[in-house]
This record gives sequence, C-alpha cells and structure tokens, in this order.
Amino acid sequence: MNKPPSPAPAIERDAAAALMQPLTDLVIRAGAAILAVNRGAMRIEGKLDGSPVTEADFAADRIIADGLARLIPEVPVLSEERVDLAKPPYHGSFFLVDPLDGTKEFVAGRSEFTVNIALVTNGTPLLGIVGAPALGLIWRGLVGKGAERLKTNEIAAPIHTRPHPGPGAPWTVAVSRSHLDSRTEAFIAQRPGAVREVLGSAVKFGRVAEGRVDVYPRLAPTSQWDVAAGHAVVTAAGGRITDARGAPLLFGNADTGFIVPEFIAWGDPAMAS
Repeated sequence: MNKPPSPAPAIERDAAAALMQPLTDLVIRAGAAILAVNRGAMRIEGKLDGSPVTEADFAADRIIADGLARLIPEVPVLSEERVDLAKPPYHGSFFLVDPLDGTKEFVAGRSEFTVNIALVTNGTPLLGIVGAPALGLIWRGLVGKGAERLKTNEIAAPIHTRPHPGPGAPWTVAVSRSHLDSRTEAFIAQRPGAVREVLGSAVKFGRVAEGRVDVYPRLAPTSQWDVAAGHAVVTAAGGRITDARGAPLLFGNADTGFIVPEFIAWGDPAMAS
C-alpha cells in the first residue's frame, strides 16, 4: 500500500529569513526574462476565465519553478501557471507564486506588472516579494522582521505603512485600473474626498507598504496568488489585511478553489477593527 505524502515542513521566521535573498534573486531573474520578451510580437493566449497569458508568463514561471526546486525542493509550490498540478489542502509551508501579475498591463504596454513570490506557513503569508521589473522596484517583507524597498543600483531602504490621516483628512485609496466593482466603489464613497491612486497589479500593495497610500480595497473575488506576496509585505511593513468584516484571510485551503472573495489592505491596522 502506498503511504500518503508527508506534510511539508513548517518554515518559521528565522529559517525564512535565510531564504529572502535567494528568492529576491529569483524575482529579479524572472523579471529580466519578462522584459526580454518582445511585447509587439509575443504570443497571447486566453485562459478559461478570459484572462490573457503570454510567453512572458511562462518564461518567468519556468525560472521560478526551477529555482525553487533547487533551493528548497521539500516545500511545495502553487503557481498560477501550474494550478492544474495543485494538491490542496496545503499544510505546513508552501510557496504561492504569480510569475506575472498584471498581464493585462503588460500586454497593453504599461509598466505596472509584477513578479510575486510568497512563502505561506500554516495558512498565513510569512514572507513576500513583489518585484516590478519595468519600474526597477522590489518590495519585500518578512512578518515580524520588517519590510523594505529595493531600487535598481540603490541600497535597500526600510519602509513602513502610515497612520490613518485623521478626522477630516482625505484618504488616499489604491484602485485597480482593470478591476473595479460596485462594492469597492461603495467603500470608497464612504470616505468623502478620497483621492484615488489608479494602479495595476500588486504594485498597489507596495504603495500601501511604503506609506504612499492609506488603503487598498478589493471587494470582489481574486486569486490567492494575486494577494499572498503583497499580504506579507504590507503586514511586515506594519499594516493589516482583512476581509470586509475585519477577519483574517487564509491561504492554501481546499474548499475555495484558491479564491480570495474579498480583501482590504489597511496601512493603519487600527482602522481594520
């Protein structure tokens, strides 16, 4: 009789810290592969949900998959481009990867697309890296250890979310260029005078983490690989990610189809209660 597979190890904070630079290097290499693709001549296909996928998505995914297999083969990987191989539920630790978040932005010739890698332990993102290769930026964080932003040819700088602007002060809200729903519009309308910062991909999480915007609401379904890396970065930077009722999000569970029904990324965690 075949034995069931052993559960993956639960990687804790100190062990995760040793992975930060090797994972950052993978994000940089994947980003370079994306930038090397000729957007004017690339092949674009459609997924079952109608979203596009390109040869750049697959090139970045190959680099990350091969790199993780060499770096830490005992930890399973869930990637958007290989979700058919997923074996949920995930216990202990696993990597959650979006090799090219913001494919619509990439296809349209814009710069707001990212490479996302998260290490999830016991259902919660512990480490996250969000690389925006066309912007020359990387946001990365380890929960409990802090977050930082790396810019091409510059030393990494610590980042932190900012406190709520206070009574009467306008909120700065990160909103999606490609996905804006009625519930999110209602959330923004409840904050009179809110200033919208229209952005693509997980760049929005980076802007919350570095204190440029106050909140990023997405009150419509999205996928776990779109959220996990940014979740870790914002949390490490002092923010909080919840659902619309203030409850935490869980990742890797089997019963949701890897969907996050809704989330709000709060720069000031006190505002989530």
